[in-house]
Amino acid sequence: MVTSTPFTSSSDVYQWLSSFTNLERGQNLRNFSLDRMNSLARMSGHPETCAPVFHAAGSKGKGSVTGMMTAILSASGIKTAGYASPHVIDFRERLTVGNKFFDEAVYIAAGNELKKIVDGIPASADAKLFDLDLDSGEAASFFELATLWFFLCARIARCGAMSIETGMGGRLDATNIVDPAVSVITVIELEHTEYLGSTIAAISGEKAGIIKLRRPVVVAKQRDDALEVFRQHAEQKKSPLYYFPECAEIRDVRVNREGTYFTLDLKHGDCKGEVFTDLLVPIPGEVQAYNAGLAILSLKVAGVNDGMRGGIGGGACAEITEESIRAGLAGFTLPARFQRVAAPALAGVPMVIDGAHTPGSVRMCVDTFAELYGEGAILVFGCADGKDFLSMAKVCTPRFSSIIITTPGTFKKSNPAEVYAAFLREAQTLVSPPRVVFIPDTAHATAEAIRLARDQKLAVLGTGSFYLAAEIRKAAGE
Repeated sequence: MVTSTPFTSSSDVYQWLSSFTNLERGQNLRNFSLDRMNSLARMSGHPETCAPVFHAAGSKGKGSVTGMMTAILSASGIKTAGYASPHVIDFRERLTVGNKFFDEAVYIAAGNELKKIVDGIPASADAKLFDLDLDSGEAASFFELATLWFFLCARIARCGAMSIETGMGGRLDATNIVDPAVSVITVIELEHTEYLGSTIAAISGEKAGIIKLRRPVVVAKQRDDALEVFRQHAEQKKSPLYYFPECAEIRDVRVNREGTYFTLDLKHGDCKGEVFTDLLVPIPGEVQAYNAGLAILSLKVAGVNDGMRGGIGGGACAEITEESIRAGLAGFTLPARFQRVAAPALAGVPMVIDGAHTPGSVRMCVDTFAELYGEGAILVFGCADGKDFLSMAKVCTPRFSSIIITTPGTFKKSNPAEVYAAFLREAQTLVSPPRVVFIPDTAHATAEAIRLARDQKLAVLGTGSFYLAAEIRKAAGE
């Protein structure tokens, strides 16, 4: 696994990282702990402190919220690094600056610095924390090392801010070594129950782990049991909590195929009375208005000093201007978030891909799709193991005329035959059931969906997994 040859491309770095234990592939890491990550950070000179951090956790929407914060900060003239997962097409989507790739030289320099640190672990005082035998289950993980790679990229590029989403959970997530300007918690649903707990309260407790001492936390609208957990954690940490429904209002939402228009009223502190009318996010879906509102409120709560170099100061709402908010949101895009696929092979067939993978997010996706493209369209669905496909089947089967179940790529373990059986059972309970078929090969499933849509003059939705979205986009030829 260890080699002395320097990296010459970002792909080299990623291939090397991919040799480490990766939960995203379903590999097991028995010891969830921040000890390894803290040691890695210490050995690399704490690059996580190179710039103020905006840190988000949640079951859905955190990628949109962090991406929108990056876009607004960038439009304000602040060089902002963004960390996200998973990627859809290119692994560099995980580590960006201004929602664009870093220069290749940055990835390479940071990768070589990271490798030098890892190569030195066996001889260091921290060796007991790093068993580099991959079979042991205690090795430094892909995600830990990728997270440090990001921090090193941000430091080398001299970024003025970092907008970071957790990979899973929060309390023990590798990103949780940061001391953020503000913590942001998006909507909570049952997810990753094998790691985070089987109740909303338990999962919320894990997400609440990103709340830091005396640092503000902004919380999206939640169920009462989740909100109670966040209030308790914030009180214990002496952290001011800003609950979105109490601090802001979204109104006048209009959704069309070009995006989402809305008005935001702020109702808290120094920013009370600020109103932003007719804001645009070029991603269709009412949920994107709330994601944008959460991003704006979080930036306002943190306050921004000149260049983000002097730290975070209170009462600095004016630093995030209406002009930067409008420009940042209007130019924001994110792969596989209700993304219209543009490929010659479609020949006029409308196709949308979305990485929705929880019952709530699938419901919002399907509702938006039906509003814009009509009921009874074509669905291509696939999800990884551990997802609540039974609930998603109940959401989807009444809304489509044809449903094609397929494999969401090979990156992560899945059981598409089991998913197919669940969708078929659910369809049989309906008076007018959709046609449900199983085509394991995603390229063939995509081709069949396009054929049906062209013949019947319908649109296609591909959802259930970010990995599926990537495979559909690839199969369509975009």
